[in-house]
Amino acid sequence: MTKLGKRLITSENEEEINHQDSTVNTVRTVSDTKRAFYSCHTRPINSIYRRVVEELMVEMHLLAVNVDYHYDPIYALGVVTSLDRFMQGYRPEQDKETIFNCLCQSLPDDPQRYKGDAERLISFAHSVGSTKELVSWVENAATIASGDELQEQVKAIANNPKFKYSRLFAIGLFTLFESIDPVAMKDEAERNQLLKQVCVALRVPEDKIQKDLELYRSNLEKMAQAQAVMADILKADKKKREERLQANTGSGTSSTNVSETPKNEAASGS
Repeated sequence: MTKLGKRLITSENEEEINHQDSTVNTVRTVSDTKRAFYSCHTRPINSIYRRVVEELMVEMHLLAVNVDYHYDPIYALGVVTSLDRFMQGYRPEQDKETIFNCLCQSLPDDPQRYKGDAERLISFAHSVGSTKELVSWVENAATIASGDELQEQVKAIANNPKFKYSRLFAIGLFTLFESIDPVAMKDEAERNQLLKQVCVALRVPEDKIQKDLELYRSNLEKMAQAQAVMADILKADKKKREERLQANTGSGTSSTNVSETPKNEAASGS
């Protein structure tokens, strides 16, 4: 091989290595996402909610940078539902929307896409009528030759051997059924049967979904308990402040009366 040939090969190898390095460097890190979020949402987040926001942020980030990840409306419903349920009682109320928007934008992604797809999915579920009919619809959509946009999205999930399952997808799936019949989804036997059927149709891991949903429901209960404790603490703190204020007001009135007494007595004696 000539020296020129060796130089050309070396040059090509260097270009390939540099291209690979630049590709690796363009993958966003968790730190990048957190920095983008806190640059967008500059107000402080209440302590018990900060962990919820950051855990959701990290989970969404790790999915977004995974090569097998593909956005779908069920996942979007899971994201919207998670933040809505775990942020209940957050004050100030108007910050919840900003937090959600900044969370999506930090990935980066479009928050309106998430909200719009979640709303359309819930509206569709209500139009179906019952949980059993929804299962039938999913089973049909997963095997249909050609369908509408939502059917095609469901079919893509069922026919993707590398489908990237996530906890948020499980929450979205659960919410879809819960929006039709919340009572049925509280019944363990009925809930498990519905989830089993839909998992078979979508070819997603039933055991993972069951475990993730069990943890989800448990965390919702813990969050509700934490919110109740915080509400009690705030209520007690408010009561103490009011009592101190009343005590200070009473003390001020008494001292005023005492200081005025000699004047009155002096006036009467003259």
